[in-house]
Parts: sequence; structure tokens; C-alpha cells
Amino acid sequence: MKKITERLGRFFAPAPGSSRWAYILPYLVLTIVFIILFAGGTYGWERTNSTEFCGTACHTMPPQGVTHMNSPHANVTCEECHIGRASFADQFTRKSQALHEIYYMTFSLYEYPIRAKALRPARDTCEKCHLPETFTSDSLRAIKHFNGDESNTVSTTYLILKTGGGDKRQGLGKGIHWHIMNKVEYYATDSLNQEIPYVRAYNDDGTFAEYTDVESGFDPATMDESQLTQIDCTTCHNRVSHNFAYPADSVDDAMSRGVIDPSIPSIRQKAVDVLSAGYETRDDAINAIAALEGDYRNNFSDYYGQNGEKVQKAVAELQSIYDRTVFHDQKVDSTTHPDNLGHVNSPGCFRCHDGKHLNDRNEAVRLECNLCHSIPIVSGAKDLVTNIEINSGGVEPDSHLNPNWISLHNKSMDQTCAQCHTTEGAGGTSDTSFCSNSACHGSVFTYAGFDAPALREILKDQIPTPPPTQAATSSAPSSYDANIGALFVSKCGACHGTAAAGGLNVTTYADLMKGSKNGAVITPNDSANSLLVKIQSEKHYLNLTEEELELIGQWIDAGAPEK
Repeated sequence: MKKITERLGRFFAPAPGSSRWAYILPYLVLTIVFIILFAGGTYGWERTNSTEFCGTACHTMPPQGVTHMNSPHANVTCEECHIGRASFADQFTRKSQALHEIYYMTFSLYEYPIRAKALRPARDTCEKCHLPETFTSDSLRAIKHFNGDESNTVSTTYLILKTGGGDKRQGLGKGIHWHIMNKVEYYATDSLNQEIPYVRAYNDDGTFAEYTDVESGFDPATMDESQLTQIDCTTCHNRVSHNFAYPADSVDDAMSRGVIDPSIPSIRQKAVDVLSAGYETRDDAINAIAALEGDYRNNFSDYYGQNGEKVQKAVAELQSIYDRTVFHDQKVDSTTHPDNLGHVNSPGCFRCHDGKHLNDRNEAVRLECNLCHSIPIVSGAKDLVTNIEINSGGVEPDSHLNPNWISLHNKSMDQTCAQCHTTEGAGGTSDTSFCSNSACHGSVFTYAGFDAPALREILKDQIPTPPPTQAATSSAPSSYDANIGALFVSKCGACHGTAAAGGLNVTTYADLMKGSKNGAVITPNDSANSLLVKIQSEKHYLNLTEEELELIGQWIDAGAPEK
């Protein structure tokens, strides 16, 4: 060792009078060593940040690696989301905080299924590529669904997704991305953030409204405020890169793309059943799926004889779906990682928007379908045209402005509904009218609070009083108190009541004669020049019948008496 030290000393500190190369060579060697270490270190750093390393070299990550490669973020490296785009120093600091993961992996100390517990805030990851302020346009969604009958009857649900976004300075700040542009915090009582009994929404001046789940028994006074979490992109988009899809969704998707031929008898139901069954090992699952071919060979022999290749292709795709969504070694499947987009297979939106989160005035975080999307419309395979109903800016009735309206509407149906909506088969699933929507009434919304007992008790006093029955037209002398007032209230009061759309309130004689923001609407003794008659003679949100308009005209020409 002493000799080595002496030689190194002479090499890096040549004796006086040594050749020029004796002085140059040490620095040349140091430069080469530095280049090798720098290049090797850079390669090693980039290698450990690569998707290939995270998804394959790390033996705990196959589920995330497989789903990532089939996600919209397949070209985004793992480090960009899990560490964030930042300077080397920041990335090194963040990465060093996870050194304990190496220890866990070395000694197999992980608890399965593995779930991320320390994600970077969305502003350090998602928003480095996606700017929420720019998400302002709505988009059409067409969702195909196949029934479990022998012919795999197909239907398509259409809706307009109100992506929203932008901020108030741009005259925007609505829709789904309102949550990102406005400060909202929540308190979760479980590690997966599926149970949220408390929500806090802030106003521009820093004040806030508090909403508590009335069914939870949660007391905000006991809450640790340091555990409040601000809503960001990943609050909803939590599985965008690692989605373990549910069997029914996977099968519908494969059939809609023709990867599984929808003409195969009963394939939808058989596929969902075989994917949903529990298996001890992957081999058991693959063999059970393969047995479908024998099922068709024996029980659908005529079909299989002519279409055996279609069945074989479907079996292969089902095996592929299983390998993309179920991982026995890591104990991962569609039930272990809930997806917060939507509200069918997991609570998702209904974690807060379930109608049960009320403030101190018993007003809910609105459970409104059309806050985030238009009312879904179901179209069958034989329907050539699908009409999607979209609110184009008309005035909402007072009852609809109640934040609890969706929880109240099934107790509030009356003749006034038909003024704006078609109502045939109301509450049914025939899709023959707005009020017989199978996408609404034909679905079980497990996580919504429609039938929550405590909520029903609180809201029973908010059920709207039915409007007076519409006055019948007759040739008898008319007055506001006798029959005209009741006619106005029943036909026009929803918009021109306390809401006073356009400044007009028709529910009292004094308000009616006061007129609207455009002036008087009734000119006594002159129905032809009365603004109300002129407007009703043209297309309006709701038009009176010819008989009703004639009765009002006669009343006006008689001087528009109150009594």
C-alpha cells in the first residue's frame, strides 16, 4: 500500500526536471476519469428514471408498467409524474427521499397491493404539460354498451362533457375544471380518499363554505386541519396512467372496437363472467378463459363450425385483457385501485357531489348531472338520429335553483314539468321522453345519496308546494283574482315568479302591472299593443295555447281588472 501511495504521489506530483508529458499525463488521466464518471453517472441517472427500468427492472412494478404502456401517457417517463420536471438538484433531493424503497424491495417488505402514498402535487407534474386554463371547450362522448343477451344487443350513450376551465378574468371558470381554478379542500378518512365526509369551498375574499356528509356522523370540530387536501388534477384523474379496468368495461371496449366480434352469441355475458371469476393463479384463469372455445364448440356447434376463428380470437383477447388487469403476485386487480373519474364503479364524483354534503343552510354540494355533462341519451342500434338535449341558456325555474333539486325532483313532479320537458312515462326507462331516460332511471347509482334516510328527513320541508291548477278558459267575465292570476302562475310562474326572469313577476297583480325591465307588458284596453301578447304570439320558452292567449286578450281589452 505504501509503494502504491508513493507511486501515485510521484505520478500526480512529478519531481522537478521531469519531462513535459510527466506533468501533462496526470491531468489528462483525471480529465478522462471525470468524463467517464460524468457520462456513466448521467447514463445511470437517466436509466433509473426510464420507464423501462421502473416498469420491468423493478420487480414490484409490472402492473403499473403494463398499464402505463397502454395509457395516454405511454410516452411520458415515470419520473416526470412521480418526481416532477425540475432541476437536477430538486430531482435528486426528491428521489433521495425514497431510498427506503430500495430497502423494502431488497428484503421483500412491501405490503401488497402497492399504492402510491407520496405523489408530487399536480402543479409540479400534470400542469407542467397541461394548462387547466385552456380546457374550455365541451366535447361529445359516445359510450357503447352491450347487453348480456344472446345477440349482445348494443346501445350507445351520448353526452356532452362540460370540460370547462379557464378563469374569471377570461369570463370563464365553469364546468368540471372549475375545481382546479377555484380553491376547494376536502378531508378524507381513508388512505384511498374514497370516504370524504367534509368539503370546504373558498370564496374570492378568503371566506369559505363548509359541507358535511349528514349520514357520516362526522364532527368537523374533531378534524385535524393539517390533513385537509386541496383538490387538484389527480383528485379525479388518479388512474389515468395506471388504470386496471373493470371486466365489463374492458369487454365493452373490445367489442366496440371489433377486437371481440359482437356477432358471437352471448359472448358479452360469458366474457364478463369468466373475467370476473376469482382464480388462485394466472394459469387457472388462462385455462378457464381458454375453455370458452370448448363451450362454443359444444353448445354453439353450428356457429362455431363456420366462425371458429372469431371465437379463438375472442378467447385470445380475453386472455390479454386478464393479463393487463389482474396481477396475482402483486395482488392487483380492478377492485384494488378505484378510478375516481365517473361515479359508477367507484364513488368518484359522488365522494362530494352525492347530495348528502350540506352546509349550515342545508344546501348541498350540488348533485347535478348537467353540471359536468349534458343529460345522457341512450340510442339503440336501429336509431338513425339521436337528439341530445342541451340547455341553451334559458331561465331555470325557482325549484331547479335549489341546490338540493336532484334529491327533491322525484317528489316534486307536477303538471308544470311538461312546460319545458316531454314527460311521457315519467320515471320509467322507455326513452320515449325526457323524463323516461334509461340512462338515469335504468341505472343504480350506488354512491349517490338519493335514498339517504337522514337527508330525506332534512329535505322534506323543502319539497315545493304544487302550483295552483291551471284556470280553465271560459266566456265568463275574467279578472286577475278570479282566473287570470292562476293561469299566469301555473304557466309562467316557474320563470316569472320570484326569479323574475327579465324583471317580470306575474305572481301578483301589482308586479304584473309593473312590467319588466323593458317596461309595461300589459296595456289595459289594448291587447294588440300589449308586450305580453306580442311576445306570446311569437316563439317563446313556453307559449300559451291559442285559447289561453285569447282569454288573456279579452281580459286586457276589458281593462285588465284585478277583481
